[in-house]
Amino acid sequence: MAKPAQSGLDRILTLELVRVTERAAVAAARLRGRGDEKAADQAAVDAMRAELNRLPIRGTVVIGEGERDEAPMLYIGEEVGTGEGPEVDIALDPLEGTTICAKNLPNALAVIAIAEKGSLLNAPDVYMDKIAIGPGFPAGVVELDASPADNIANLAKARGVTPADITACILDRPRHARLIDAVRDTGAAIRLIGDGDVAGVIHTTDPAETGIDIYIGSGGAPEGVLAAAALRCIGGQMQGRLQLNTDDKVARAARMGIADPGKVYRMDEMARGDVLFAATGVTDGNLLAGVKFGRDSINTHTIVMRSSSQTVREIKARHQDMEKF
Repeated sequence: MAKPAQSGLDRILTLELVRVTERAAVAAARLRGRGDEKAADQAAVDAMRAELNRLPIRGTVVIGEGERDEAPMLYIGEEVGTGEGPEVDIALDPLEGTTICAKNLPNALAVIAIAEKGSLLNAPDVYMDKIAIGPGFPAGVVELDASPADNIANLAKARGVTPADITACILDRPRHARLIDAVRDTGAAIRLIGDGDVAGVIHTTDPAETGIDIYIGSGGAPEGVLAAAALRCIGGQMQGRLQLNTDDKVARAARMGIADPGKVYRMDEMARGDVLFAATGVTDGNLLAGVKFGRDSINTHTIVMRSSSQTVREIKARHQDMEKF
């Protein structure tokens, strides 16, 4: 009974999903370094939406640019696709790292995840407390409600190193001042990032390459679900809790089916079933190279992953028909 949906996801994986993030990345890259976050984000949104509507899916955006009253396009609840093919949930961030792109700094991405209907957490656009590590560790090595000292010590012990050998990735925000102090008190190093916490979480999956062992702190809930989708494909552990600290946020979450405002979500509760994830670099970063504009071509670098097969593909593409972008 599940085979038609499965084959539908197969077709998406064969390049169509990659085209969605490629188009968004190229559109945003044309505006990188220009200092205009809104224009870059809008360009990426327009490009991603147009490409999504060419896909043979019946898609619903469950994580998007915002809720309907706040976002003109790709809002939570928007339906995309041709209306034929499998029913799927979609989580997306057409430009993950708007400030990064506007300043032409590393690790801006165009990101999307697609899963079978009902598989992705339908969450309001609020903050989320997060903790994540890469694959290869027993369950429970880190816990969202444990202290930074305990999490760093437990991760170091599991790796067979000292806390001084651990590097934590944290968003550089005033709200994280105490967290930063607590992590530094353990002897661990910190990689502060200005934006782009989807990339920050993914970086924990390859510490030898990225130098990042653990991601800690709060960031957007949409980015949390996207990061969980990526980890479902690559492997790792992640926990998140929505910051529903006002009556309005609790009510918005309740309308989306979230009954427990204090629930800690594990990775497979944020992204279940067969998940596809794709990201294309907008600016150069540890994970992906940014878009390169040549005289006669455009080069893109994309990673596309699937949870059911644990397949990770890197696609470096040269697009010579520049008018399509």
